[in-house]
This record gives sequence, C-alpha cells and structure tokens, in this order.
Amino acid sequence: MTKIKLIGLIGLIGLIGPVHAQNTDRGFEIAKNLEIFSSVYKQLNASYVDDVDPGKTIKVAIDAMLASMDPYTNYFPESDMEDVKLQLMGEYGGVGAIIIQRGDSVYISEPYKGLPADEAGIKAGDRIVAVNGESTRGKKTPDVSGAMRGQAGTPVTLLLERDGKEFERTLTRRAIKLPNVPYSGFVGEKEDVGYIKLDEFTADAAKNVREAFVRLKKEKPSMRGVILDLRGNGGGLMNEAVDIVNIWVPRGTLVVETKGKVASKNIKSYTRMQPEDTDIPLAVIIDGGSASASEIVSGSLQDLDRAVVIGQRSFGKGLVQNILPMPYNSQMKVTVSKYYIPSGRCIQAIDYSHRDENGRALKVPDSLKTAFKTKGGRTVYDGFGIEPDIEVEPEYMSNLGVALAQKLLVFDYATLFCRSHKEIAPAKEFEITDEVYADFCRFLKDKNLTYSTVTERYIKDLREVAQQEKYSDAIEQQLKEMERLLAAEKEGDLQKHHDEVCDMLKAEILTRYYYDEGRLAGALKTDKVVQKAIDELRK
Repeated sequence: MTKIKLIGLIGLIGLIGPVHAQNTDRGFEIAKNLEIFSSVYKQLNASYVDDVDPGKTIKVAIDAMLASMDPYTNYFPESDMEDVKLQLMGEYGGVGAIIIQRGDSVYISEPYKGLPADEAGIKAGDRIVAVNGESTRGKKTPDVSGAMRGQAGTPVTLLLERDGKEFERTLTRRAIKLPNVPYSGFVGEKEDVGYIKLDEFTADAAKNVREAFVRLKKEKPSMRGVILDLRGNGGGLMNEAVDIVNIWVPRGTLVVETKGKVASKNIKSYTRMQPEDTDIPLAVIIDGGSASASEIVSGSLQDLDRAVVIGQRSFGKGLVQNILPMPYNSQMKVTVSKYYIPSGRCIQAIDYSHRDENGRALKVPDSLKTAFKTKGGRTVYDGFGIEPDIEVEPEYMSNLGVALAQKLLVFDYATLFCRSHKEIAPAKEFEITDEVYADFCRFLKDKNLTYSTVTERYIKDLREVAQQEKYSDAIEQQLKEMERLLAAEKEGDLQKHHDEVCDMLKAEILTRYYYDEGRLAGALKTDKVVQKAIDELRK
C-alpha cells in the first residue's frame, strides 16, 4: 500500500470514530471497498468499448447502493433540485399546469387557478405542440414538464393546439407553491360539520390548517365537529405534523419521539403553542395512501383519545429522513431514525433490514406485533400502520370506469361540454342530469370502448388450460355461450355503473370550472367515508 493510500486510510478511520479494534476493522473494510470501487470505475472508463458517461454511471451505482437500504434513502444530483424543492416545500418554478400523455402527444390536463397558464387562457384539453420551439412529438410527460419548468422570472414559450388551430403563449415562470389545504368548508345536510382537506405536509401546512379551522369556527361557532381528511397524503415535514396536532391538544403534550443510531437524532417533540380547541369532536380520515406525517397526526390523536380515526389502514411508514448536503450542489435524503407515537408504538410496517431470498423486504409478522395502550386505556398495535377505529370498506373502480379513465374519454367529453356550456351551477349544487348522461352515452358510440373483465380473463385462462388438458372440444360450446352472455351483460354496464360514471363526469367537469377546490366540494355529498365521519361526530 502506498504512503498516500495509507495516510488516507488513517484519516478515514479517524473520521469514523475512536480507534478501537472493531472500528479499525470497519474503517479498513470501508477504505478497501472504496478503493476497489474506484479501481473498477477507472478500468471501466479506460477499457470499455464505448464511452462511459461518468455522471450517469456513478448515479446508477449510488442508486443501487441506496436501494439496498430502504425506498426513502435517495441521492439527488444538482439537476434534480427542482424536484426536491417540490417534495419538501411544495414549490417549483413553472407555469402552473398538470399535463398528461396520450400516444405521442402531451396535453394540458389542469391549469392551476390564478397561475401563469390559467392567466394566459390555457385550458384543459389543449395539446402542447412545442416548448421554446422544440417539438414535443414523441416525448414523455417528464421531458415536457422539465422543459416547462425553470427558474422563476424566466420566460417560456408554448405552442398549443385547440380545435385544430395552433396558437402561441409566452409565459413568465413563477415560484409555484401548491396549496396544501386545497379545500375547507362545511359538510352534512345541515352543514354543521367542518371539513379540512390536507394534501401535503409542506411548509406552512400547520399554519394553513389552523387558519382554516379558526375560520370555520368563527363562521359557525356551534358546529358539531370537524373532519381532517388525510387520505392520499404521503406525509412531509414532521414539525408540521406536530403543530397540526397542537391545534386540538394542550401545549406540552408529547406527539412523537424519534430514535436512531446517532444520539442527536433521538428527539421528543412536544406541542409548543396554545391549542385552538381541546373539546370539539374531531374525526381524522385515512386510507392506504396516508403515510409518515399523516400517520403521526392520526396515530397520536388516536393514542391521546382525542379523535376518532375512520377509513382504511394507513401505509405504515415509521421512518424519518434528513436531507444532507453533498458535493457539487447535490443532496442525499437518508433515513436516520424511526418515530414512535405517544403510546410508544412504531407503525413501520416493513422491515427493510430483513429480506427474503429474492431480496424483497419483509412485512412485520403478526407474531411480532406488540400491544400498547392509548391514554384512555384502549388497546392499539404497532407494526402495521394506523388501524382506524371505524373501518369503511374502500370502493374500487369498475372495469368500465378504468377504461373510461385510461382512454381519456371522460376527459374528452368534459372538454366538449365546456365549449358548449359557458357556466354551470355552483360546485355544491352541480349534478350530472339524465340528459347530460345520455349525451355522454351517445358520445361513446363511435369511440371503440373496449375493456376486459375479470370474468373474461378467467374464461380465457380456462380455455387455455382446457386445450392443454385436451378438454377443449368438450367444453368449447359452453365457453362460447358464457362469452355471449357476458357480452350481453357488458352492454348494460353504462347503466349498471351509472352512479360511478356520473361521479367521474362530475369531478372532471367541476375541475374545468372551479379547479381542484370545486372538484373536492362537489364530491363530498356522495363520499361514504365523509358521511360516516359526519354520523360519528353527531352522536
């Protein structure tokens, strides 16, 4: 070993920790393997038949290494900083529009209210022909989205097509901050229950939830309770979760504790402000998409017996990440600890430190789940997310609904509907009439709406097995008859799934006129989980 390498090894061991035998061995192993990796790359670069892209190759190596830890430990090169900013702050530089892919083209799906795309008159259904003079034909949505994003204050020119006519708009990018509370209002027949939808735990989430609650309470001091909707909320900043719990529990209450390998990561987080209301009945709605900070809020309020939790079992992410600065303006998000809610339980559902023979991480088995007690003495368990106090079975989209969504047929009809209807009823009052539904059915007549059902797939599988076992001649007639009967049944799917399709049409049309806020407001009346929460709060 050369003198330079030996000095480097001694320096590395010094950084790792005290020079005990175990640390020395570990330091040597790290230094040895780093030297091997460096040599592998140097030889690859020198000998491989084609040119090796250093940035791409090293990024692949880093990603593969971090993938062996957990899905939340990630490396972000400088080029991905806009995405990191969006994840953590809900903010990015752009024009404020959602885009979707259809074949070789990309379309505007939804312009955000009051942002550059909306102000320029760009509408859902407009096809993006080019960005800054570069054609979008054949490009995927991430490529087009990346071209549209950029530093706030810089221009971007879009060539768009609507009704067969092209037009151009030059927009000035802004710092686009997505609203973490897209809607709050009153629900129920008497509109006496408050409702707050929280999409993300980005910066100011707690401030916005608190302001929404204070406004609702001021508008209706006698409201019967409040619903906090965390469905589909994948989490975010832990301090925001603590401050949201603080809205309804006293100052000085333990909300979450983090425990990790590094002592400085072992932190107990208490509420630090005066609450707004410690008595009003509270319901928290969760589902399988509620994770991390959502589970801190729902789980701690459950542990403190402060709220009734309704819906489906949450995701089960009890891991905490920190963002660490890396060389050349890159960053790394690292899992540094696990979190524990007031009862003492950790809700992490997957054990990434143990994997099966195929490398898949294992779920915590039932035999290792531990019982804990809430503040009021109720039994709760660790290891599999937050289990709701009242479970409401999830509703799944029908095969017809999936086909309508995937083929963008509801999207296309909404575009046509908006061209012939300058205005519609307010979001809470708007409904799909029989006349509109009949018009939609006529619209579908020449759209070649095909889709397969589970039953059809079983028939296909049965036919293949029968052929293999040489029974096909004996049962083929029966299989054909089953297919004929099933085809006849499918003819009535648009009536069988009338309510589901109406909800899809209503959501898409309301988004065109009243943006995301209108879509949410219009859906609450038929939302079974929200209705269950209303019933519980009125007891």
